[in-house]
Amino acid sequence: MNSASPTPAGRQGPYAPGSRDLAREIRRTQPDFIAYRPESVDGPGQNTGNEHFLVFTHPNGELMAVWTQGTHEGKPDQRVVFARSRDGGATWSRPVMIAGPDGTRHMARFGYSLVSRSGRIYILYNRYVGVHDYAASVTGVTAAVTSDDAGHTWSEEQVVPMPRTRWDNPDPRVPANAIVWQLPQRLLGGPYFVGLTRWLSPVVSGPSKLKVWWSDASVVEFMRFDNVDADPAPRDLQVTPCAHDGDALRYGHIGHPEVSVLQEPGIVPLPDGRLFCIMRTNVGHPVWSESADRGTTWTQPVPLRQTDTSLPLRHPCSPCPIYEVGPGDYVFFIHNHDGHIGGWGPMDCNLHRRPIWLLRGQFRPGARQPVWFSEPQFFMDNGGVSLRRPDLAMYSSLTPTDEGHILWYPERKFFLLGKRLPRSLIGEIAVPER
Repeated sequence: MNSASPTPAGRQGPYAPGSRDLAREIRRTQPDFIAYRPESVDGPGQNTGNEHFLVFTHPNGELMAVWTQGTHEGKPDQRVVFARSRDGGATWSRPVMIAGPDGTRHMARFGYSLVSRSGRIYILYNRYVGVHDYAASVTGVTAAVTSDDAGHTWSEEQVVPMPRTRWDNPDPRVPANAIVWQLPQRLLGGPYFVGLTRWLSPVVSGPSKLKVWWSDASVVEFMRFDNVDADPAPRDLQVTPCAHDGDALRYGHIGHPEVSVLQEPGIVPLPDGRLFCIMRTNVGHPVWSESADRGTTWTQPVPLRQTDTSLPLRHPCSPCPIYEVGPGDYVFFIHNHDGHIGGWGPMDCNLHRRPIWLLRGQFRPGARQPVWFSEPQFFMDNGGVSLRRPDLAMYSSLTPTDEGHILWYPERKFFLLGKRLPRSLIGEIAVPER
């Protein structure tokens, strides 16, 4: 890695001709692991859309993965699939569908896992029920299946009751518009905790002023799963909302301060017991918030900076995940631009999400912003060559290894890949002390 900027590729559309040589295309970001590769770019297997790639470790030592698969993002053939690796990610089983369209039910997407102390796996996901509110791609109930044999067989689907908010359609028959994008974590030794994005129902927000779906009004909330280790049925999961309803986190858009565009919270613990959260916006930079009461309440989001006195870090409306790699030590991923790259602008959301830069973060006790960051280090790029789409949106996850960590990521929402993050590499990146 280095801090030299790559040369942006020329302007290409989402379906611009890219190489059909998948063996060459899959190497563009120089991955160390290949978890999934579609057979072709033409989609006869309805498998050319692969996103929200969440890898977790089962108590039996196997790596397991859940992701959303279909022909393309938002298509009605989207389903939640599951695969496993018994050799640390070197090889993976063929994915099996655990929820999706089956003749009687509609698409399922955005799955995430909870694993109880006994090893029971819960996979929760957004189930479209045929009722369209904000967008079919996010409107749905929360449903779940479970496995008590390490993912070899799965239960029948049940709906997980979720509390409604003022941001949802007032008609209780219309589901919410909310998704979870990262794995829930047992933060600070407590129960599973996770953040979620909730888009406002058009009935609540009124007509869109920005005319781009991902830039419509959205808020960030959090939830805690209190009884997972009791192995309840999915319908009996106890979900405690945090920063909920009127207390949801909001962040205004320049020129439209009444419109909150705040999405995709990434949460890490701080050594002093606080929680630190980074979220994306559509104003050219991420924002952060903190909680001093284990996630129950959160501070008003403010721009994320390298240090207390730096300018805001540049990043468009795209995933910007942060992960803990050691006590008070973090890795953070951004695009290092505000949306202007290769002829694209900030509203070209599916086209400007590249390249990927890595920043090391470290806890700074007493600082106004409790995590300070290194200079951006160039991490990877695909040159903007399209395979149905050109982006490197980081709907990713991180797993520990003896040597460090593996970052798992979707590449152009087509391939599913992994890159090693050696402990020695991260340790060489300097973070300002003051």
